[in-house]
Amino acid sequence: MKINTHQFGEIEFTEDFIISFEDGLFGFEHLHKFLFIKTDDDLFYWLNSIEQPEIAFPLIGTRVIDEKFPTEIEYESFGIVILSKNPADIKVNLKAPVYINHDKKTGFQKIIDNDKYPIDYSLFVEEKQDK
Repeated sequence: MKINTHQFGEIEFTEDFIISFEDGLFGFEHLHKFLFIKTDDDLFYWLNSIEQPEIAFPLIGTRVIDEKFPTEIEYESFGIVILSKNPADIKVNLKAPVYINHDKKTGFQKIIDNDKYPIDYSLFVEEKQDK
């Protein structure tokens, strides 16, 4: 099978690469089949819709941000990234992470009921230098 993506151009894949989201993602409940993409030179992973290939979500592993991030047995958690040309404006949604089981090829999204995890976590924070 092939899809033509905005981010990566044409991608050829087989059925065993498809991650199924039974309930879709929040705001995209009509989309259920995605490719999980990782390139060698990219900080982010990508979740690209198969049904609408022009829709793709950049992801980052939540353990990179908080090693005690809430887990789900047999699932790896990812925050959806909101990209910006200005690195200081790049945000990660930690409130509604995406959980993926790579072995079972399934995923889901859920809301974390904890104020510790914001919708707009700043991924890059500029450190102030002492003068």
